[in-house]
Amino acid sequence: MPPRQKTSPESDPASLSGNAPEISVTELAGAIKRTVEDRFGFVRVRGEISNYRGPHSSGHVYFCLKDAGARIDAVIWKGTFARLKTRPEEGLEVVATGKLTTFPGKSSYQIVIEALEPAGIGALMALLDERRKRLAAEGLFDEGRKRPLPFLPRTIGVVTSPTGAVIRDILHRLNDRFPRRVLLWPVRVQGESCAAEVAAAIEGFNRLGQDGPIPRPDVLIVARGGGSLEDLWGFNEEIVVRAAAASEIPVISAVGHETDTTLIDFAADLRAPTPTAAAEKAVPVRMELIEQNAVLSRRLAGAERRLLDALAARLSANSRLLGAPDKALAVPRQRRDFVLERLRAAIRSGLDKRRLRLSRAAHTLARHSPQAELARASERIKGLSTRLRQGLLARAAVARHEDAVLKGRLETAERRLKRAVAEFIREKRGGVAQLEQLRRSLGHDAVLARGFALIRDESGGVIDAAAKVRPGQEMTAQFFDGVVSVRAKEASSGEEKRPAPAKPRRRPPASPGGDQGSLF
Repeated sequence: MPPRQKTSPESDPASLSGNAPEISVTELAGAIKRTVEDRFGFVRVRGEISNYRGPHSSGHVYFCLKDAGARIDAVIWKGTFARLKTRPEEGLEVVATGKLTTFPGKSSYQIVIEALEPAGIGALMALLDERRKRLAAEGLFDEGRKRPLPFLPRTIGVVTSPTGAVIRDILHRLNDRFPRRVLLWPVRVQGESCAAEVAAAIEGFNRLGQDGPIPRPDVLIVARGGGSLEDLWGFNEEIVVRAAAASEIPVISAVGHETDTTLIDFAADLRAPTPTAAAEKAVPVRMELIEQNAVLSRRLAGAERRLLDALAARLSANSRLLGAPDKALAVPRQRRDFVLERLRAAIRSGLDKRRLRLSRAAHTLARHSPQAELARASERIKGLSTRLRQGLLARAAVARHEDAVLKGRLETAERRLKRAVAEFIREKRGGVAQLEQLRRSLGHDAVLARGFALIRDESGGVIDAAAKVRPGQEMTAQFFDGVVSVRAKEASSGEEKRPAPAKPRRRPPASPGGDQGSLF
């Protein structure tokens, strides 16, 4: 057997287990948490953002910071995230300032970030280039969506600081070139709130009504003086770029000096190298317009004179070709006089003919005047009246004789007709009496009076056989003096239904009163 090794009490876990106090997992995790927080406190960590997925549904942000050799979990609380000037993006190298702590639920440590900034100018340029490419892919920088500026705007909106030299330069340049109404929307042009204020100003100008108390600008100038990349960073924010791209009012970007470039320059409808240049691009030079107008007026007046001279020369040439107006109208005037003379002669001839016809008609009317015609008609009427009176007297005498003869004939015919009608009525009454006697002898009432009954079912139908009766069926029995309701009984057990012997009888003929049913 190999020799047993000797162990000291300090190196033997079994010997320590009996003396060390027991603690829970929670206590151990709390002790580690306090140790880490007391030892490190606030730290500044440089690394690359990884596994960034945007804010959680709770509003907190979770991601990792890594470098070539290690990684650490990071968290930004909801309230801190809203105040950050630089927002985390995947792959961005940043310097994070925060408090180191542990998360006992996962037995891991993490940094709670309070501030975040890009790691140097190189990181800012990389972030700017990545953002520019992403927004360009969305079409926000397309030349096709950019609109021309108005030639002479009535109102100009300026988005800049109210205390800087920029607004003074713009106003001074506008007064020199062409004074216009200017509306200033004061904003911060540097700092954490710069981007939000600039975007709100652009959107606020667009929300103004056309006929409201505050006139809506025809063009916007977003301006700021020069500065470092960090100073101009607010104009590289996505919110500002989207507001400029969505503006219905044309936007002139004048941020920084000529060598400075921001993302709003790509989204604006026009980029000016300086705020003064933006004012120059917004309005034309008033004196140049006046001079140009004078030149055009002189050219228009000269063109009018030349046109009138040309028209006068053409009129003179045409007048020579046409000849004298009197000569051209001499033949038509002579033709007119000849036509008028013929017309007067025709009118006189027509009047003479009509006068002759009128005199002849007057002579004819005199011979056939209405008074003479009326007198002759009256004489004819008197003669006809006399003849008519005589004819009527003779006709009345003949009519009286004929009436007497006809009256005698009518009285004879009336007596004969009365005798024939009385004889016909007596014959028909005898026939009716015979039919009534036959009906009474053949009708079912006489049969019922001899002790028979007429059986009907619930619906009024006649039951003419015992096989049609159901046990317990409700029926009615009609006797000669009334109707009685009856119910059929069930046959006794062992008792066989036997049909009653039928009496030979002659079926009576159908009575004139209709169907009388079957009798039992």
